[in-house]
Amino acid sequence: MGKIGYLAMKTDPAASELIASDFKELGSAAKKLANHAIKLGGLGFGTSFLKWLAFVAAVYLLILDRTNWKTNILTSLLIPYIFLSLPNILFSLFRGEVGKWIAVIAVILRLFFPRRFPDWLELPAALILVIVVAPSLIADTIRGDIIGVLICLAIGCYLLQEHIRASGGFRNSFTKTHGISNTVGIILLLVYPVWAFIIDLL
Repeated sequence: MGKIGYLAMKTDPAASELIASDFKELGSAAKKLANHAIKLGGLGFGTSFLKWLAFVAAVYLLILDRTNWKTNILTSLLIPYIFLSLPNILFSLFRGEVGKWIAVIAVILRLFFPRRFPDWLELPAALILVIVVAPSLIADTIRGDIIGVLICLAIGCYLLQEHIRASGGFRNSFTKTHGISNTVGIILLLVYPVWAFIIDLL
């Protein structure tokens, strides 16, 4: 058996440097793409998480107002806030057949059994009705747009200043027992629209 000879491939040093620099550029581009994808995914996750948090805070404030911890704030403003910040899964659920059935039952109870219809169900029933009957311009366009975020921000700011005034000042809103829970809830209402507004600007 004879020896197998290998041919040495001669390359130009300039060409190998060009290929090496191309690989470096591809590596840096891949790193940038990965970083941007992580940032974008993180921001989207943050927005959806804060939307859920704002929804829970709004429902919490609504429940507080309907229990013994009566507040002096205009809680009917929480209905458009919840409508505009309701997470998409829940919004599509209530906009479909489930919401229609709930709305029909609420209207029938309110019309034919007004004495048996509890006061604390007025605002939730109004919310379901608004979700079901809202035109697509409001439900599909304004709700997912910067206009909806600005409306939520305006509602949150108004509720905060009304709560501070009703508490007798900024300090009292954080020191009174009932004031702390309301203040924290209203501040949570503000976090989502502020974050969404900043993300929209970016």
